[in-house]
Order: sequence, then C-alpha cells, then structure tokens
Amino acid sequence: MPSGTRGCTGAVVFVSLAAVALAGGQATSNEGAVRAPLAGVQEYWPTTAWRTATPSSQGMDADALGAFDAEIAAGRHGYVDGMLVVRNGFVVFERSYRHDYDALFQGKDQRRGPYNYYDPDWHPYYQRGDLHTMQSVSKSVTSALVGIAIRGRRIPGIDARVMPYFTGFRTPDRDRRRDAMTLRDLLTMTAGIEWDESSVPYTDPANDCARMEQSRDWIQYVLDQPMAEEPGSRWVYNSGATQLLSYILKVATGREAHQFAADELFGPLGIRRYHWKTTPLGLADTEGGLYLTSRDLAKIGFLYLHDGVWDGRRILPEGWVAASVAPVVKISDSTPRRYGFKWWLLPNGSGGYAYAANGYGGQYLIVVPEQQLIAVFTGWNIYDRPALSPQLALDRVLGAVRKPSSLAAHEP
Repeated sequence: MPSGTRGCTGAVVFVSLAAVALAGGQATSNEGAVRAPLAGVQEYWPTTAWRTATPSSQGMDADALGAFDAEIAAGRHGYVDGMLVVRNGFVVFERSYRHDYDALFQGKDQRRGPYNYYDPDWHPYYQRGDLHTMQSVSKSVTSALVGIAIRGRRIPGIDARVMPYFTGFRTPDRDRRRDAMTLRDLLTMTAGIEWDESSVPYTDPANDCARMEQSRDWIQYVLDQPMAEEPGSRWVYNSGATQLLSYILKVATGREAHQFAADELFGPLGIRRYHWKTTPLGLADTEGGLYLTSRDLAKIGFLYLHDGVWDGRRILPEGWVAASVAPVVKISDSTPRRYGFKWWLLPNGSGGYAYAANGYGGQYLIVVPEQQLIAVFTGWNIYDRPALSPQLALDRVLGAVRKPSSLAAHEP
C-alpha cells in the first residue's frame, strides 16, 4: 500500500520490450525507459554482509547527505525510521531515528492485531524488534517471485489467463471480462476489478483493502468484486490483485509464497531474518505483509541492479528486470510517474526514470542504475505530520551525487 498514491487513475500505455519475449510481448520503442543494468565485474556480493565506505570515496557529498539527515532527525519529513544509501556496492550512509509509537498509539483504535496499523506491537516493527514493515514493498518482492516461477516454468508467462487458477471459488457473475484477465493485468494494476482503496484512508474500514484484510478468505473477497472494465484498459491501485498472486504462486509452485521466497529468493541473497504475515487461511500476505531490515531490503535492489543475477547465479529470468521497470503504464495525466510490474517509475531529472518499490507509511527502495545507487527509507507516516515522498527522497539522494569534475581519486 503506497504512501501518497491515492486517487491516481488514467489511460494505460503498454510498452513491451524485446526482452519480454519470455512473457509474450512484442518489441516496440521504449522512450524514457530505465537504463539497463550496468555491465562489469562485481568485486563482492553482500550475501553475508555489506561493505562500508565513506560517501566521498564513492563520489557522494557527505555534507549534502548530512543536511538531509538533520532535516529528518528534526522531524521535517514526518516519522522516518531509517535512511540507508548504497553506492557502487558500498553502504556509504546509514542512520536510524527513534519515535515514541506507544505514545502515538494513545487515543487511536486500541484493538490489537497485525491489521490495526496503530498497534505498536506490529507497526512499524515486528514485535518491537528490528524487522520493519515493508507494506506494499511486498508487492515488488512478489513480482520477483512471479518472475522466478516463470523462469522455473511453473508459470507459462505473464500472458497466462488468471481464472483457471481459481477453480473451486465462486464469482458474482459470468462476466467474460474476468475470464480475459491475465497475469500481466495483475502485475500492472490494470485488472479491471471494481476496487476502491484510494478515496478513504487504509485505517478506514470502508477501504476495500481494509475490508479484505478483515475478511476470513481474502481470495474470495477479491473474486466477489464485480468487473468494472476491460482488463488492461486502466490503472487502478488494487492490493487485492496482488493478493491473487499469492494463491497463483501456491497453485503453481506447491508452496506458500513466503516459503517459495525463502527457498528461491531470500536464501540465495543471504536474507535469513524476515517475517511475512499470513491471512486467516494461511496464505502469504503478498500485498503488504513482509518485514525486513533495511540492509536486507537493499539486497533486493542490488539483485535488480545486476539484472537478476547474484554472485554468478541467475535468480530472475533474463530480461525480467528490464521488463519489470519499463515505464509500462501511464498512471494519470496529472503525474509523470509510471508503473511497471509492481514497481514505480520516478523521473530522475535527466529525462529517464529511477525505479522504486513503495510502501504505505514511508517504505521506499529506490534504485538509480546509471548511478549504481540504492536508497532505502523506512518510516511510519500515518499520524499528524507531512510524510517524506519517494520523489523528494530520490531528488535529495541524487543531489548528493558529486559531478565527475568534482571527484577526487579516493579508494574505499
């Protein structure tokens, strides 16, 4: 569930890449796309631990990062819990910030549980440890799992029809548009399902996502919603569409999505500690249930920065990263942002895009390939302060990249 993305709908502009042949796409132009991952030999892989370096040794301005850090510490960007910057594979800046979420909880909904977003036992940290809620960053990780399942031929491709996976579930009607829905439509938030999680906050029970999270059978809740339009015709933010992927992964792989992730994604990357919430029926909450540390979330960015390859092992299908972060979908006429396969495309100030996994409350994984730059922000902005936006976070971190003429010869 993203922060600051409510009420954005608009025409869909599909841009297929030659690399998406695995998914049935056709090659066309790709204006404004994210630059492909940079080639070159990676010295080390942070499977066990990240290496650290000074900002200046990796071409970044420590004063600019420090100024942003001071603003965050002063509360000017809301309730930010952590900031992590990685350049050229080195952690160059890392800060954490403390907030009294117990005090903020007073006067709010006092029900306890994993889907009361005010409950400090669950938000923003899992059981008050260091695993931070990822919220809709979980969607981007789920997109990676779909790619892994396609590479393993457990799923035939993104143009596979969705409804054959849901035999045994009821539907409210015989609408032919539902039968036309594909994995591509689920990945790009163009499912065509009638859904509203934009007009009211997530803490409001009238929100469709909140209603789903309060139901016993999340899949049935989503399938009970009528179709509003042709799949693929319009972008509408729909967390239920991502939850459908959880069941599809279970059917296709024979494992719950969180188990599949542990075996096929987290294990190779050295992510040993995580928590993934499950629905009352035991499905992984792929729309928003993942908890990670910032350093482990940065590993997901590092994997994408290297075209889905980790330490000589291909994890994601060849071409999957390029397809996932292509500016596939136009969100609306009022924003330059685009959407890919559960990834947001943010203008990078140079005519192209950085890509980001965004989560409700201020969870951001931002990747800028041409700068070999990864930034992670965590927070819990559901209270009374203006929140840090992903675009501002990107702009400030990019503003700390030193121009080539100002770089000195430094060794990490």
